[in-house]
Amino acid sequence: MNIIYIIVFTLMAVGIIFSMIRFVKGSRSGDRALALDTLSIIITAAMVLLAHVFERYIYIDVALIYAVLGFVGVIVIARYIEGAL
Repeated sequence: MNIIYIIVFTLMAVGIIFSMIRFVKGSRSGDRALALDTLSIIITAAMVLLAHVFERYIYIDVALIYAVLGFVGVIVIARYIEGAL
């Protein structure tokens, strides 16, 4: 079962790398906001997986809080880009 964790974490790392590339090279601010949202989702999933690996389920609570804050952050960025703030 350890090989599955290695594969999943590797795929998450590849996703983080691609999201960072999109964040840095994004031609518009919408692309950068989408890359930031993708990073937030991947990091939340990584926290949940780490909670399962280490059997420390308090990390799931941290992941939930991070997900809510990430969602609110993306909404604020979207409103700012739209010009409503």
